[in-house]
Amino acid sequence: VDGIPALCEILIDCVEGGASVGFMTPMTPDKAQAFWRNVVQGVAIGQRALLVAVIDGQALGTVQVILGQPENQPHRGDLSKLLVHRRARKTGLGAALMRAADQAARDAGKTLLVLDTASSDAERLYEREGWVRVGAVPGYALLPDGAPCDTHIFFKPIA
Repeated sequence: VDGIPALCEILIDCVEGGASVGFMTPMTPDKAQAFWRNVVQGVAIGQRALLVAVIDGQALGTVQVILGQPENQPHRGDLSKLLVHRRARKTGLGAALMRAADQAARDAGKTLLVLDTASSDAERLYEREGWVRVGAVPGYALLPDGAPCDTHIFFKPIA
């Protein structure tokens, strides 16, 4: 796997496909590289776990667990940026990444995970994986094209 360039390809594909993951279109390679360089720094200092799904030598999906939390929340992690390249969706890759993220969080001593999503497909995946929907925040973020979207909050005990 060619590291950051492969991760950039996944991120760009997801944003260009409409995923609300913190970026607006057009999603440039420079923006993607800056994002992944920051992630790698967070991994290096133990603030994040980065998991990458590789099939036949090609990175097709990724997820992060944000481990660095406020002093009063050492037991919690945030699931972040579950990204699956469009050509690998509906293959079980997202579920496999979710289970790997659960284990990474457990290995880091976390007992609770939280996430937010604006994707109905992702919501179905999270519910199948045992996540509990808390509710929706109307107009929480923008889709990559600038349209406002609601965001659903989920949690999962992983003790």
